[in-house]
Amino acid sequence: MLDESVPKKLGFELAGHFVNTVQQVGWAGLKNGELLRKAKDEFDVLVTADQNIQYQQDLAALPIPVVIIVAVNNRIETIRPLIPSLLATLSRIEPGQLVRVA
Repeated sequence: MLDESVPKKLGFELAGHFVNTVQQVGWAGLKNGELLRKAKDEFDVLVTADQNIQYQQDLAALPIPVVIIVAVNNRIETIRPLIPSLLATLSRIEPGQLVRVA
């Protein structure tokens, strides 16, 4: 699942993965805690660019793995070079993990 903080176009770049956005499932505007709780039952990973999520949530009790994309902005052109690292992370991330991709 792609959070609101990443471009929707990123979903098309993640070959081999079924991707939905927060907007597509009608969860736009949810606070991070509620979003994580809802997403755990329907998705394997939350991909976000929200750098604060790691400070707002109890990482030991994350209900779903989280990948934080670390880039100077959230434009697809800026994120595109990180896609190989993102794909590698998606293939090995474990439940409860938070991984930063930079």
